[in-house]
Amino acid sequence: MRTLLLLRPEPGLSASVERAKAMELDVVPCPLFRVEPVDWIAPNPAGYDGLLLTSTNAVRYGGTGLEALRHLPIHAVGAATAAAARGAGFHVRSIGSGDLTDLLAGLPTSLRLLWLAGEDRREVQSREGIAIRIVYRSIPIQAPALPSLEGMVVAVHSPRAGSRLAELAGRRARTAIAAISAAAAEACGTGWERIEIAVQPDDSAVLALAAMLCHTMPPQ
Repeated sequence: MRTLLLLRPEPGLSASVERAKAMELDVVPCPLFRVEPVDWIAPNPAGYDGLLLTSTNAVRYGGTGLEALRHLPIHAVGAATAAAARGAGFHVRSIGSGDLTDLLAGLPTSLRLLWLAGEDRREVQSREGIAIRIVYRSIPIQAPALPSLEGMVVAVHSPRAGSRLAELAGRRARTAIAAISAAAAEACGTGWERIEIAVQPDDSAVLALAAMLCHTMPPQ
């Protein structure tokens, strides 16, 4: 069985490690980023019909600014983000199983939406009526203790993690990637032994894919 390398920052990292261990996987944690809140001021909620959330970090690090927006319905990408919003007292109106583009495709274009986002994000194309407030940022960890990747399966939870991994990785021809989305997979670049994309953009789906790769790919 292959070893699984987890790159996501805390607090999600510890949760993923516990889930992976419960699946009887051999896990090595090595975060590439640390997440921190950004000072922000909530706009007048009367100007919006709902909130967009694409990460649980928006709830974890949104702080007191969330209080003024709590009555607005949530449109979330992924079940984990929706669960975090419900846990914080929000009402979840819709959940997208793909990325933000897929979620928006199912919403009326007349909706006035406020996206509580991270500093590093993918831009929304051809969509009006979306305002953005940055509520958190991910800071690269300098010289992370990245182990040799040979014979490993690496779980990539974001496009930014994929880009950072591509920068840091040396030999990769014997390393498999379990990516949370097509964008994350693309960010990893080329030269990997195998790249697979999870069926849904959440941690459970990524770990299920990673477990399959760990068990079915020959050890190196």
